Amino acid sequence: MEYDIAIIGGGPAGVSAAINAKILNKKFIWFSSRGVSQKVARAELIKNYAGLPDVTGAELGWTLNNHAESMGIERVEEVITGVYETGGKFTLLAGNKDFEAKTVILCLGVQAQKPIKGEEEFLGRGVSYCATCDGNLYKGKTIAVVCMDKNFEHEAEYLCTLAQKVYVMPFYKNYRITAKNAEIILKAPTEISGGLKVNEVVFKDSKIAVDGVFVLKSAISPATLVHGLKIEDGHISVNRKLETNIGGMFAAGDCTGRPYQYMKAAGEGNVAVHSAVEYLSRR
Repeated sequence: MEYDIAIIGGGPAGVSAAINAKILNKKFIWFSSRGVSQKVARAELIKNYAGLPDVTGAELGWTLNNHAESMGIERVEEVITGVYETGGKFTLLAGNKDFEAKTVILCLGVQAQKPIKGEEEFLGRGVSYCATCDGNLYKGKTIAVVCMDKNFEHEAEYLCTLAQKVYVMPFYKNYRITAKNAEIILKAPTEISGGLKVNEVVFKDSKIAVDGVFVLKSAISPATLVHGLKIEDGHISVNRKLETNIGGMFAAGDCTGRPYQYMKAAGEGNVAVHSAVEYLSRR
């Protein structure tokens, strides 16, 4: 199935984009984890969201989600690992699945963690973001798993059923990895290195030999996600219509730059959808 619009991201920009795509009666698909983004959920008190004075992040998240659900909007809980322009449309990859859309709206937020040195360089050469699509390549081998969020623990456990040895580096508290072949390392890697392919993970005081590295996280840097996307000062470059340098691709929210505010993100989600609809009309 080909969609008019594919929306990637579940923060205020993504919710706003989905709501307005529904109102404008477009065939769209929304990729987002269930619930609102962690950035919103953890906000203690928000004072500048018009109409909702002194609202907590949890309350704002509930309000946004309830609005979308009340309109019958469904989320597709897949992590998009690549977006490619092919023949005037876009192919979005999620594990071993792919989706097609005429336009794409990136609502990626900003990454709390910077990529590990070597992470992007070795993508496809020993570094992977997807356990289900690349796990079988490492049957009986030694791998490292950098797990940025507890929600991805099940993927780490799955990798333990395939690999002979798994070094797991959780970036959160209260981790629970039960596989016998898993070794927990409570320190952050400084580099992923190798030759033609990955062969080791480096720490400040040591290193480990591995055949591959899985980085499990909810957000992938825009430049890695979309080849050729123009980035300026660490953000996606857009114009007033939130058009990127790639025709048919738009961006909204924190990923387009400061201020990092929920009202700004929601407004940009609205603008991006209208710009996408205008683009579709021109076609």
